[in-house]
Amino acid sequence: MSFPLAADGEGFNSPGPRDFEFPGIFGHDSFFTKPMLIVLLGSLLVAVLFYLAARRAQTVPGKGQFAGESVYGFVRNSIALDAIGHEGLKYVPYLATLFSFIAVLNLSGIIPFLQFPATSRIAIPLFLAIISWAIYNAIGIRRQGLVGYFKNMMFPPGIPWPVYILLAPIELFSTFFVRPITLALRLTFNMFAGHLVLLLFVLGGEYLVFDKGGIVGVLAGSVSLFGSIVLTFFEGFVQLLQAYVFTLLTALYIGGALADEH
Repeated sequence: MSFPLAADGEGFNSPGPRDFEFPGIFGHDSFFTKPMLIVLLGSLLVAVLFYLAARRAQTVPGKGQFAGESVYGFVRNSIALDAIGHEGLKYVPYLATLFSFIAVLNLSGIIPFLQFPATSRIAIPLFLAIISWAIYNAIGIRRQGLVGYFKNMMFPPGIPWPVYILLAPIELFSTFFVRPITLALRLTFNMFAGHLVLLLFVLGGEYLVFDKGGIVGVLAGSVSLFGSIVLTFFEGFVQLLQAYVFTLLTALYIGGALADEH
């Protein structure tokens, strides 16, 4: 899709999937790209945050301890305890790390100079979803035994037996295939779409102001650029919300695996 310039035949090239592809940082053929750099920086940031929070714990917390405890407390009280119950306390370290890591990678899309959400690349959310998938299935098998886990999953009590013909394969397919895929796709598509819309507003506004010109172009471009500022704050909210949703669903799956009948 393009918007032609009548004067010289040039046009506005709207952003698309090509804007999510990056050359290697250390050469065009290098495997180390911008998304990998963001993942590395995000991992270091989360590790440093929790290290500083736990290194010298005090009754009156400093800034680093307060930040780490705030994140940990939020995940413990609003996700683990609500979704799993008291048994969820042992899984708070994983859930807090998962939430923090996803939030940092999401927020990299609105951080100056980085300005790209690493989670808009399917490989990263899919890898995290596979880890969560392995954890909640391992918990369920350890808690109920291999036979009991599959029995409770596929044949919940209180249902007429003819329904099991349809229900059993659906539950099996949902638990082992649908859950990790939907976890990954939900996060990826939200980050992809949000970043694409931001690019459209920023690049479109720049084009209208500096290339299209004229009163109409400047006014329309100014509106577009102002809209990009508003969308940046909204996108930041969505990025934190998607980190919360991913972590909450993981906690719900763990809670379901811990239940004898689910």
